[in-house]
Amino acid sequence: MTTHRGPSLLFAALMTATLAVPLAAQESATPAKRAPIYDEEADANLLVDAALQRATVENKRVLLMYGGNWCSWCYLLDGTLESDPDLRRKMQYEYELVHVDIGRGEKHAELSARFGSDHRANGYPYLTVLAADGSAVTHKNTGELEAGKAHDPAKVLAFLEAHEAAPRDASTVLAEAQQLAQTDGRRLFVHMGAPWCGWCHRLEDWMAEPEVAALLAKDFIDVKIDQDRMTNGKLVGSLLRRGEAGGIPWIVLMDGSLRPLADADGPGGNVGFPVSPEEIGHFMSMLRAARQKLTDADLDELQASLQRSADKILAARKQG
Repeated sequence: MTTHRGPSLLFAALMTATLAVPLAAQESATPAKRAPIYDEEADANLLVDAALQRATVENKRVLLMYGGNWCSWCYLLDGTLESDPDLRRKMQYEYELVHVDIGRGEKHAELSARFGSDHRANGYPYLTVLAADGSAVTHKNTGELEAGKAHDPAKVLAFLEAHEAAPRDASTVLAEAQQLAQTDGRRLFVHMGAPWCGWCHRLEDWMAEPEVAALLAKDFIDVKIDQDRMTNGKLVGSLLRRGEAGGIPWIVLMDGSLRPLADADGPGGNVGFPVSPEEIGHFMSMLRAARQKLTDADLDELQASLQRSADKILAARKQG
């Protein structure tokens, strides 16, 4: 098994003639013509906290990859996660990846201690899997995932599958939200989505903006039904849509008895995440139909936020 040491250990090894050549060969400089995979200016604590927040919403794990841009094996593992279709799907569906730059061995030491990541004794890349609550699920010396001069995709996939979060049941998620709605009097903002759906992510990113989230929370409980990752996700989606087919994201606003108040099916079909004036108009009509505490000024602010998002999307289309 190959052990990939950090640079501080490398420098010590260079002083020992018997270790200098093989260790130096293992930890080569950043491969030519490849963009750095570690942000050396970033505070990894902030990156991890943001990933944990997303993992909480999505019922995912957070995968920490300790290493640095000096680590050739870090590039190999990162490349394997990107190039292998099964691994790429597994990461998209089940994990939030955070590259933790250790600098020359001492950087982000407090983060390592926070999660009990003993990477200095195990070499790099070193992996820690976190639950959404920030507790450490497991740690991994990636030398055990190698096959020759690369990482074995089957071994990596088996490791990820063994530690992914247990799936939620869509019917349970909806029932728990209904109970909360009956308790606090709010309505349900139910949206159907899937990990591969770019427009779903646009909707979720917009809903997660602090100003937007605060306004929507006045009247609505956020309920995401992931039709691919949740048990019974497709079934619950079909029941909510009354068996009618359609794209995602799809939204239905409901009261505490699960009575539909408005949905995303406008005159031109499902508006999804709205971009055109007609789509934004229908989206706002949904909110007006179901609101209780949202004021006209609140709705104006939400519409302005939607328009800003739409303008960015349209501008990107023109540049592309």
